[in-house]
Amino acid sequence: MPDATMTSIAAAVELGRSGQKVQARDTLTALWDQIGATGDALHRCTLAHHLADLQDTTEAELLWDERALAAVADLTDERAQRHHSSLQVQGFLPSLHLSLADDHRRLGNTALAREHLTTARSLVEHLPDDPYGDTIRGGIQHVTRALAAGSTHRLASHPSSNG
Repeated sequence: MPDATMTSIAAAVELGRSGQKVQARDTLTALWDQIGATGDALHRCTLAHHLADLQDTTEAELLWDERALAAVADLTDERAQRHHSSLQVQGFLPSLHLSLADDHRRLGNTALAREHLTTARSLVEHLPDDPYGDTIRGGIQHVTRALAAGSTHRLASHPSSNG
């Protein structure tokens, strides 16, 4: 049986990707209000991770990325696999830490950006050898180069830049 909340999250993410950022953000925010801060960990993690990319400020993006990382601490492989049999919690972590590294880089918090990049790099072995894994590995390289260059600008590879 399909998970109605995950279906709603996916539909909102597609809205954002199609350029309807405000509508997507409003939809996901309303879903967050329904789920609650202690609701299903997969829903909270997925929603917060995607809602971060729809924010207007890096500070707001950081808040949602921190919520996503906090939610993954409550997530089990068993729960993730009820949604899709291939999912493992360890596979979420590189992307979550990459997002936090990029947020901190853009805010000029280089030490925290480096910490999250180091963690993301240490977890890439848990990524699948597929386009998703390639995207995260490429993102780690992009953020690493931008950090080394002292850039605080949003990268073209940022998910919100793809809409």
